[in-house]
Amino acid sequence: MNHTPVEGFSKLSKQEKIDWLLQEYLENNQDFKKVLEQYYNEDADLQKLHDEFSENTISNFYMPYGIAPNFLIDGKLLALPMAVEESSVVAAASKSAKFWLNKGGFKTTIINTEKLGHTHFILNVEPHKVLHFFNFKLKKKLLEATEAITKNMRNRGGGILNIKLIDKTADLENYFQLKASFGTADSMGANFINSCLEQFGKTLKEEVSKEESFTEEEKNSLQIVMNILSNFTPNCIVRAEVSCKIEDLKDDSGISNEDFAWKFKQAVTIAEIEPYRATTHNKGVMNGVDAVVIATGNDFRATEACAHAYAAKSGKYKSLTHCTTDNEIFRFWIDLPISVGVVGGLTNLHPLVKFSLSLLGKPSAQELMSILAVSGLAQNFAALRSLITTGIQKGHMKMHLLNILNQLGATEDEKKYFVNYFKDKTVSHHEVIDEFNKMRNL
Repeated sequence: MNHTPVEGFSKLSKQEKIDWLLQEYLENNQDFKKVLEQYYNEDADLQKLHDEFSENTISNFYMPYGIAPNFLIDGKLLALPMAVEESSVVAAASKSAKFWLNKGGFKTTIINTEKLGHTHFILNVEPHKVLHFFNFKLKKKLLEATEAITKNMRNRGGGILNIKLIDKTADLENYFQLKASFGTADSMGANFINSCLEQFGKTLKEEVSKEESFTEEEKNSLQIVMNILSNFTPNCIVRAEVSCKIEDLKDDSGISNEDFAWKFKQAVTIAEIEPYRATTHNKGVMNGVDAVVIATGNDFRATEACAHAYAAKSGKYKSLTHCTTDNEIFRFWIDLPISVGVVGGLTNLHPLVKFSLSLLGKPSAQELMSILAVSGLAQNFAALRSLITTGIQKGHMKMHLLNILNQLGATEDEKKYFVNYFKDKTVSHHEVIDEFNKMRNL
């Protein structure tokens, strides 16, 4: 089927957008129209609010919003909100929380909260001349030019922490950076950082044009390529950890405490040296992190990008978590670079985000960093615990069972039967279908 381009799609009403899509791509299938309308919110004001979060909206896309209770974090007992569609994530996090509840819980440390941004520019001037210009003139001018932008942030304890000139001419001809570090208090700070950087670009242009040590040809060579924050924040770090005596590890799978500790440490070490395993290992960490990031209205894409870049900071992709078993003590921890906020963005707009933050006791940005690192560590602990004992499929497929039954159109009574049937069995897609067909004589 040949499709025709559309002009002014964004200017169409929601109904006009839907009608066009149905006609152009979906053979005017009214069942799809019902699906879209089924997910509208009955509260018109709330629906309008959701529509304005993004562009060209035609419906809502729901995700399950679950709660993982019993998280003892730095002495506070919390229930974590998790928005995630993957089976077993919330259950696994809850299981880890319960495991560590009577062993002191999770401890966290904020190592640093520095965020970064860059003005990237091309300038055909000898690096030593650019450095002299930066040190003795430009840096001061950059700080002066951004005073109005940074005033409110400085009043909240943040602002521009430092500015450096970075010579990248060995990597790209005539390429330099203004690398700035920022404190953004309780906000994620993206808009603040980008506003500062865009002013950097303007000030740089003005000051280069007036610099007496540069020739006219050198001045004219300046090209401001872009001014943008970095989602890689290796100096915005939180550590979360758990520890106990190996003799207190008691697992209900039948494995001895010593074997559990040994196998667990081996599993983490394998993820530290083998990128194929590290990728899946860290994906599991981010299952826990992202679910809380989404529930609190933060940017899970930025969180993912930063975590994976950090995992590869040595030049080889490695595990984000680490484990030791020295002196009969089991210790498991994560150092997670994460930049989040509790003001700005969706935090004051999305009703469920406001609920999530209230549920967590209205945390500061640093406290939310701690909660997210704990969620990732707990998720990873649960995954590794399953892998080295019963295997990952037993718990995962049991949680996936209802998805399979819903796909088959099972009744509520049939679902109860299957939950009981697989109570002491490992769920497999094939066996569910076989048993379902027998039940219905298919």
